[in-house]
Amino acid sequence: MKSATIVTIGDEILIGQVLDTNSQKLAQSLEGIGIHVNRMISIGDSREEIASTLSQALQNSDIVISTGGLGPTKDDITKSVLASLTGSKGFVRHPGQLEMVHTILKSRGLDVLPINLAQADVPDTAEILVNRLGTAPIMIFRNVNGGGTLYALPGVPHEAVGAIPQVVEDVKKHQQLSTILHRNVMVYGLAESALSEKIAPWEDALPKDMHLAYLPNPLTGIRLRLSCYGGESARQMEKMEAEVAKLKEILGDLIYADEDSNLETQIGKLLKKHGLTLSAAESCTGGEIAHLITTVPGSSSYFLGSVTSYAISVKNTVLGVPSSIIEKHGVVSSEVAAAMAEGVRKLTGSDYSVSTTGVAGPGADGDIPEGTVWIGVATPKGTYTVKYNYKNDRKRNIERFSASALNFLRLHIVSELTH
Repeated sequence: MKSATIVTIGDEILIGQVLDTNSQKLAQSLEGIGIHVNRMISIGDSREEIASTLSQALQNSDIVISTGGLGPTKDDITKSVLASLTGSKGFVRHPGQLEMVHTILKSRGLDVLPINLAQADVPDTAEILVNRLGTAPIMIFRNVNGGGTLYALPGVPHEAVGAIPQVVEDVKKHQQLSTILHRNVMVYGLAESALSEKIAPWEDALPKDMHLAYLPNPLTGIRLRLSCYGGESARQMEKMEAEVAKLKEILGDLIYADEDSNLETQIGKLLKKHGLTLSAAESCTGGEIAHLITTVPGSSSYFLGSVTSYAISVKNTVLGVPSSIIEKHGVVSSEVAAAMAEGVRKLTGSDYSVSTTGVAGPGADGDIPEGTVWIGVATPKGTYTVKYNYKNDRKRNIERFSASALNFLRLHIVSELTH
């Protein structure tokens, strides 16, 4: 299997001023064509560091992709380092990139300065892919000092990501690629350690050419990813499907999708398929549930609306939660969660509704521990509540509250549709 190293260049990345999203997009694209990314490295704007890092990467990987350091200013030194590293005897002006420099600057109403024209000057050892989104070209250096192939991309994210299709096509043209197959299963309702213990016998019995990864996320649960490297595609996929079938028998309704997905998408599919509608009443989640639901394209066909009833007065007057229930049981209680869910279901006329009331923390008054949430779900057949306690910061608690509410809703929708 071919291997790759991704190198991001720039002091702004090392000091945390800029987030490195280029490496993520590049890795995803390389994995998709059967190339294993074995390292991601971030380095500063130092000639020695750039030269030594790229030299070592080219000896250890078939493909090296660098991003950054190709701008028009004096601190962008990568191009000159690449010229030295690859034994260039000089620079040549590339006509295709030169034309693009003129086109881009003219479209922005800017003067074409000598420093801009120099963007089209490239080492004579480079092959060029014209960058149509910026002034710095995409450079390719093949078999550098007897090692791998180097692709030098601009660091500006939309330019780097925009270059990926061209890079992928070139890699496919010049490299003998292996097959990588992935099969994803989405699980919600178990901690990673508990899930690992539950499926340990199944995992231990996996075929030797099949690998399992646990990929947790507070909003989506745990994505179990089965991977097969090399071999005949149809046969490998058949083997993975057989293993997924075994996994479904073990985990049951803990699995909410057998594809890379999320709870809000799967809930949307259920509601849309059966012509059902949904509403939400949120307190401690502050509209996060409604936000997640409406990120799904087409959600307007089943999501009627929500009430963010942060204040007790809104719970009383809009959702119709009786003051007597709040006085007797407290605002963070099963009874209030149930009344909120029933209130918004009645208010909107939806088939299903979901509610949250809790303490995301910090700064709340009272004796309710931070991280406590009561979730309510009102359905055509009844109203249900559940309590969870999480030990995270405020932002993460809100995410966990919202995901748990969606999963609780999912379980009741599935239950009522199948019984």
